[in-house]
Amino acid sequence: MRRFLLALLLSWMPGIATAGDVDAPLQFRVVEGSVLNAFHRQGPVAAHLLLGSGRRPRLLVAFPAGNSGVGVWFEATSMPVRWTLGEVEGISRPDASGRPLHGIAAEASVDASRLVVRDAVLGSVRVLRDFQLGTAYPASVATPAQVSAQGVAWARARIDGKPGYAVSIELLDGRVHGGDGTPLVLTPAREGEPLRLRIAALTGEQPLTPIAAEDLFDAGADRDPRSRQALQFLSYREKFLAGSWRFNTYFGRDTLMSLRLLLPGLQPAAIEDGLASVLERLDAQGEVAHEEDIGEFALLRRREDDAPGAGTDDTPIYDYAMIDDDLMLAPVAAAYLLDRPQGRTRAAAFLARTTTAGEPLGAALARNFDFVLRSARAFSRRPVAGHLVSLKPGRNTGQWRDSQEGLAGGRTPYDVNAVFMPAALDAIARFQRTDLLKPYANAEQRQAFSTARDQAAVWSRQAPPLFRTTLTAPAAREAIVRHAQAQGIDPAPALASVPHAGLRFDALALDAAGRPIPVLHSDGGFALLFLEPEPQVLETLVENILRPFPAGLLTGAGLLVANPAYADAGIAAEFGRTAYHGTVVWSWQQALLAAGLARQLQRDDLPAASRTRLRDAQRRVWRVIDATRAIRTSELWSWSYDDGRYRIEPFGQSSGDADESNAAQLWSTVYLAIPPPAPEDARHEPEPRRSVPPIVSAVP
Repeated sequence: MRRFLLALLLSWMPGIATAGDVDAPLQFRVVEGSVLNAFHRQGPVAAHLLLGSGRRPRLLVAFPAGNSGVGVWFEATSMPVRWTLGEVEGISRPDASGRPLHGIAAEASVDASRLVVRDAVLGSVRVLRDFQLGTAYPASVATPAQVSAQGVAWARARIDGKPGYAVSIELLDGRVHGGDGTPLVLTPAREGEPLRLRIAALTGEQPLTPIAAEDLFDAGADRDPRSRQALQFLSYREKFLAGSWRFNTYFGRDTLMSLRLLLPGLQPAAIEDGLASVLERLDAQGEVAHEEDIGEFALLRRREDDAPGAGTDDTPIYDYAMIDDDLMLAPVAAAYLLDRPQGRTRAAAFLARTTTAGEPLGAALARNFDFVLRSARAFSRRPVAGHLVSLKPGRNTGQWRDSQEGLAGGRTPYDVNAVFMPAALDAIARFQRTDLLKPYANAEQRQAFSTARDQAAVWSRQAPPLFRTTLTAPAAREAIVRHAQAQGIDPAPALASVPHAGLRFDALALDAAGRPIPVLHSDGGFALLFLEPEPQVLETLVENILRPFPAGLLTGAGLLVANPAYADAGIAAEFGRTAYHGTVVWSWQQALLAAGLARQLQRDDLPAASRTRLRDAQRRVWRVIDATRAIRTSELWSWSYDDGRYRIEPFGQSSGDADESNAAQLWSTVYLAIPPPAPEDARHEPEPRRSVPPIVSAVP
């Protein structure tokens, strides 16, 4: 019976209508440690329900519409509690002014003798994220509770008066105590029985346009249900979402990298929608937008900055602080528009397509190319460390390792300079040999494009050596033993992998003085995907990554994204297994390495010995991918070590973890387009990958 829900979510809600009767709902669930995630998408409803068990229970619902959400946090319990979830359905109803709200209703139970409400937060997921991490929400979004004996509800309009948000908890068999300044306590009707609840959550933000499965997946996409469901939930005509629950909106880097890895598994129209979303958001200089502040968060940002239109202007605010996404656009566009047959066929029509402002996408792409070439010019003329691309002034982040410690204090990232810049210049030079951009580039831009080939050669030859780090075998072994002891792991496998000649690897970044910071990292996977390293460089790169940790990055819980064993103690302390970009496993970085190895094995210019080593590496990578299959659509995870074995640990569920992992992450679905290697007896020598030979390759 729903009369409480109807009464408590105000008399202005005359009834509940099941949303989207014409299409089958997309529904799936993901359980990771103490967190139960349920996804529902149908018609105008798209919602991610999260129920957190343990000693600090919570319930959240995140909506792709406006990157909005609602959440209720409870006080710590004396004993761990666990949620059980029943049916979830989509609902739609009008607000007090007759404007539509869309969301979900769900029945759940929790084995708690009592739950004490700590607080409820409604609005932008950005605000919910901050609250989860301990930051108070703005007073303007505070929402008073409406209480009855059988339930509690919170509802408000957006701060500009537009349709807002609502969440209610109805006790199906229990009571609510408190209110009027005293804590709200939820108790079951009978001692010893679980609390049975009906949860409803809604948003008034504008729904996105979902991409149906038949319009999203190409026939060659893998059939893995969880990956397909996660990708479908995150895919919309307007944009692809970076991840849920925390990033239910556009991220430029995530979109570009995911599109590149998913190319063989997506329909052309979906690829083009993704590329168009990036081009739509370029700034006047041609820089790619990293993230967007939308919906109520855009209002809050303008109010905080006392900007024009504060409180009434919800136009998206774009962040252009990153430096890697600017250089990803050209090689990703080339991979589709130049290298894929369907992309070549559709390229002219795609580039003629216009943004919402009426600009042809071809003109936007040309603007980005011009920005890349201007960024490359200083190093091309005088290739010294000071002319590489560094983080923007006042910033500690600028590429995918965008936590404050992710680059170990470095200013000049390896991936941006040793991979993405050469790859971007190569792609621009390839476009320049076609007429595709001729109708859109002005004379000055076309002149700049003609320099891309020569600039690419300089960057490819001169940038990578600036990151090279060498260690003697004794120094490497000493560092390995020290770090293994600190982590409580057996150093023997790592020690056995160190060659007598010592180690030679590319540093994660250069510091402010241009010196390499000796943190071993997984970003060599980018070189495998975007460049064609010389055989010796290729073999060394792969060997460095796949040595057992802490000599390399390989563990029984997955491929780590960083290894600080060779750095000083201060850096090592910042790169632990609770750090967001520390000694943890990001699913997509495993996929990146797998895709990169497959790409390199398509080359027809590698010696037989190199091919043999790459095939062995491929088998080792896929063993660890298969071992982590159950969690691979997640953003990241950590590990523990006991009795000689690594164990996967969900990230964000331990007290020391820096943040929380998303259960559905866009670039963690890319395995759909990265098939495992064929059995040994089914292999054959590959055909050359493309008809146009590469312009540059990385050299020692």
